[in-house]
Amino acid sequence: MTRHAMVFGLLLSIGAASAAAQGPPQGPPPGPAIPAGRPIGAGELQKLFEAYTVLQAQEALQLSEAQYGRFVTRLKTLQDVRRRHLQARNQMLADLRRLTNPQSGSGDEAAIAERLKALREEDDRSAGEITKAYDLVDEALDTRQQARFRLFEERMEQQKLELLMRARQNARGAARGR
Repeated sequence: MTRHAMVFGLLLSIGAASAAAQGPPQGPPPGPAIPAGRPIGAGELQKLFEAYTVLQAQEALQLSEAQYGRFVTRLKTLQDVRRRHLQARNQMLADLRRLTNPQSGSGDEAAIAERLKALREEDDRSAGEITKAYDLVDEALDTRQQARFRLFEERMEQQKLELLMRARQNARGAARGR
């Protein structure tokens, strides 16, 4: 088994453990855990998948040894920018959800308008940061590799979604078997 296949197998088993550990909403999550004895969180799973992406990139993009170091550093920067933006955006959306919840009675128009403005500003700021991060990645690649990178990213995103769907199916099967 190749190193890449082993890493993907590890990610798949961790994803299944993570989804199973989330289990039904009643009580603490029983289910499988990572070796440290605790369920793996979505953020940790995301970082593992990002590491897998870095491993797969050298082969998929046919990077030379000289290119690889620069590329990896810049790819990790792109991943960090995306992750930070997603976390900030999700927090702002949670705030909006809370503020617009009819049961909370806190429908303060000024607070809602402020959160909407902050969300727009975050989206604008992150779009610029992501563009800069892509420009830096592209500087480490030739034109053909840039095109391969865009296709590679799409394929990795599809694999991530498939991994998550499989993990959820495994968790459902495990929950039925209890």
